[in-house]
Amino acid sequence: MIQRQKHPDKKNALSILYASSKQMDYTLTLESNDDSAFNIIRNIYECFRMLGDSLLVAQGVESEDHLEPLNELMKIKVETSRSISLIDRLRRIRHNINYYGYAPKKEEADDAISLAKACFKPLLTEVKKEIGINDSSSRLKP
Repeated sequence: MIQRQKHPDKKNALSILYASSKQMDYTLTLESNDDSAFNIIRNIYECFRMLGDSLLVAQGVESEDHLEPLNELMKIKVETSRSISLIDRLRRIRHNINYYGYAPKKEEADDAISLAKACFKPLLTEVKKEIGINDSSSRLKP
């Protein structure tokens, strides 16, 4: 896949991080059940994808698919209680939801929530460091 080069955009990367963090905070307030599983899984996946996308935007790379942001995210060295490689499973579930009408169950949403609670904040912190965002000065506001 050919990566399209653009100008590195730290401000846009920060906006993406802010949106991702805000959406994750909201999604984690949703009650997990069979009816909400669809939205919980898709939202959690998108929040992780946005973290990877912010890394690419900060580097001046425009991604053409969902694999590039996830691959960028997998390069980050971070210690979490669950493997960040499990995010790819969320990608596949989200794909099945969007394109094949898959109806996830509460247990799958609970697993996505567990993954988000274990991995999102540590990844967010490391992504901010990679981009060069000082936590105390940005407070993740655009």
